[in-house]
Amino acid sequence: MPDPCPCGSKRDYDACCGGFHSGVSVPETAEELMRSRYSAYVRQAMDYIEETLWPAKRRHFDRQAAERWASESAWVGLSVLKTEAGGKDDARGTVLFMARFFSGGDMHEHRELSLFRKKGGRWYYVEGLPES
Repeated sequence: MPDPCPCGSKRDYDACCGGFHSGVSVPETAEELMRSRYSAYVRQAMDYIEETLWPAKRRHFDRQAAERWASESAWVGLSVLKTEAGGKDDARGTVLFMARFFSGGDMHEHRELSLFRKKGGRWYYVEGLPES
């Protein structure tokens, strides 16, 4: 039975973000990491969310709040609006995205310009940036 990946790739979860979540593979681009982090929220894979956070930022990670947000939301979809750099050979990149979800009976949109950096050959989420 097909299990579509929540990231919107139209691929099976195991062949897409599932491999990242299980540690079988790592995202090669900033966009792949962003998509896999969205899927991790949908699947409530908080270990992955924490592991892919820039190391210096992990001490500020509120796991309970993230778990609550993930579990209390009905995730509807992800749209990638723009990417800058963040390719296989880049050291940093940004991804502008919008995630849609229901929470408390209302539809919400989380729009963010995310900064990603590569360290030791692996991509990490650093922070949300103001849109210019």
